[in-house]
Amino acid sequence: MIYIALLRGINVGGNNPVNMKVLKTTFEQAGMNHVKTYINSGNIVFSNQEMSALELPLKLEEAIAAEFGLQIRVIVRTIEEIRTVIEALPDSWTNDDQMKSDVMFLWKEVDEVSILELLPLKPGVGTVLYIPGAVLYSVSREDVTRSGMNKLIGTKLYMQMTIRNVNTTRQIYKLMQAVEE
Repeated sequence: MIYIALLRGINVGGNNPVNMKVLKTTFEQAGMNHVKTYINSGNIVFSNQEMSALELPLKLEEAIAAEFGLQIRVIVRTIEEIRTVIEALPDSWTNDDQMKSDVMFLWKEVDEVSILELLPLKPGVGTVLYIPGAVLYSVSREDVTRSGMNKLIGTKLYMQMTIRNVNTTRQIYKLMQAVEE
């Protein structure tokens, strides 16, 4: 099975520094195969036939704690789950100088459609969509500060997700497809 591990809060503003080469080795020593990291923000594609998607986060969190001394939360998604995200993302959504578009990957504690009611998005500014496991969010760059979503940062709800922009999410899927082949 092909998976992506999404680590929350590493290498952000100098906090929780994690070397990607060491992280790759840590995953391999934990029994993961075909390990590939993508950019410095904690995206690790791998395969594993022995453990389930439910067992993997704890195994990986323990390996990261042992190697780096950090308590880092890990979300694991299968290639099928990422394919569902990719299929739900409107093709027109980009992350560039005109538009900000993100995928908020959710921990199971908040993974339900009612999360949309908890987001601080101002009506009529930006778009949010729920799919199982994620919230998709897009707003024009000129409306980013008006949207209200910046109020999400630092909240309890914010701690129950890890966010990747759509460009990163699409690239992760391509890497997963390459491992699958």
